[in-house]
Amino acid sequence: MIRILRGLAHKYFSDEEAVILFLLILAAIVFVILFGSMLAPAIAAVIVAFILQGLVTKLNRMGVPEIVAIMGVFLVFLGVLVGFLFGLLPLLWTQVASLASEAPRIFREMQSYLEVLPQQYPTLISMEGINTIYNQVTTEAGRMTQWLVSFSLASIPDLVALLIYMVLLPILVFFFLKDRRVLLESISRLLPSQRPMMLAIWHEVNLQCANYVRGKAVEILIVGGVTYVSFKLLGMPYAALLALMVGLSVVIPYIGAAVVTIPVAIIALFAFGWGSEFIWVMVAYGIIQALDGNVLVPLLFSEVNNLHPVAIIVAVLFFGGIWGLWGVFFAIPLATMLKAIFSAWPVKEHQEPT
Repeated sequence: MIRILRGLAHKYFSDEEAVILFLLILAAIVFVILFGSMLAPAIAAVIVAFILQGLVTKLNRMGVPEIVAIMGVFLVFLGVLVGFLFGLLPLLWTQVASLASEAPRIFREMQSYLEVLPQQYPTLISMEGINTIYNQVTTEAGRMTQWLVSFSLASIPDLVALLIYMVLLPILVFFFLKDRRVLLESISRLLPSQRPMMLAIWHEVNLQCANYVRGKAVEILIVGGVTYVSFKLLGMPYAALLALMVGLSVVIPYIGAAVVTIPVAIIALFAFGWGSEFIWVMVAYGIIQALDGNVLVPLLFSEVNNLHPVAIIVAVLFFGGIWGLWGVFFAIPLATMLKAIFSAWPVKEHQEPT
């Protein structure tokens, strides 16, 4: 056993630079676990600045001065943030409240639909199974409704913290963009002066993660926007809420689309019944998913090493188990970063003595 461990250490950690990098990664993980919630605005600002830096770089290549490019990109981001806070967010909250008030009627109609199934398909579905499903759904819906009702004066401290975060976020994003070189130089002073391996790994991680994160941001906007327009034209209720869910579902490939299909189908069913409108909504949703998977994803992620579906599921389970909802949301970027690190990590092959 000791010989095996010694061989692995020689293979992956024979370089002093590799040991230093491993300790830095380990320290960063521990730091995020211990202080991640406290530094949430700073971490979010780093991610946003990382996404926006790509636009700044493209404008620089087109001949736009750096400070002008930074100011232009930042003002666009600020406009989007203000539009989200004062336009989309109130609309989403209104639709969530409306959906909560409609929940009792939806569940009554759902019960009537479910009670017919054992009569139509007695060999496949039993009344006991229908009752079990209905009770589970009713329990979960009751918990969600209770959470919505409890959103009252007790939630004011959380709202105040959220408002403070919304003020801090654009300020931090601006300074991360403006002083990016200064910050990177300050960090580089803490590293060894000769670090070819770290530079190679950083280049690979930056290439893969930048392409993935920026591509996902564009994909969320396109899929969410097209879904909203399609649902609005078809008269689908709660179009903004469903479009947001469909847009965010692309962050978790395979799993996200499968999960979001359920609320889309349920709301369409109770809005239109089994008529042609329901079919048109599901056809439009299917076309959006097909175009996303077969056209948009290959176009946006042609330079990214795609993860295997099993790796995606394992990453979602692992990071979701550690950090909950945020772990699920950032599981694929974290897995992509780990894959890039492993791909660029130096491996010293064992040489047989002659």
